[in-house]
Amino acid sequence: MIGGIITILGGLLAASGFIIKRRPDAQQMIDKLAPYQGWIGVTMFIWGIKEIFSVLTSFSMLSVAPLRFVFWALSGVSDLLVGFLLGFGLITHYALSKNEQAKAKGAAIREKLVGIQAPLGLVSIVLGAIYIVMVLL
Repeated sequence: MIGGIITILGGLLAASGFIIKRRPDAQQMIDKLAPYQGWIGVTMFIWGIKEIFSVLTSFSMLSVAPLRFVFWALSGVSDLLVGFLLGFGLITHYALSKNEQAKAKGAAIREKLVGIQAPLGLVSIVLGAIYIVMVLL
């Protein structure tokens, strides 16, 4: 359930520009989350790595529960990408700060992904909500 909540919070931050255009009253809620953006991002990034690794080691689930497997794979990719975008500042500060080449490569990847940040955020919100529903069922 915590994974679903973190995914929703990260999705809200990633899609904040889009959400605020549609609902200006959402600005206050997003402003409360903004100071934690980096840590939410890093948590999502690590969670995404864990999910993708689990998906890659559990291909047998594809024949038993294909929808759940696809959902799991999509959640992992979404968490990884949104987490990378939101946590980029902390990731570069703690993990890439000593290697300029890795820092530049990370910045180049981030530049490519920034254009799809809002759609990824919306996807994360939906996947997080589905995740919570699946846990409760």
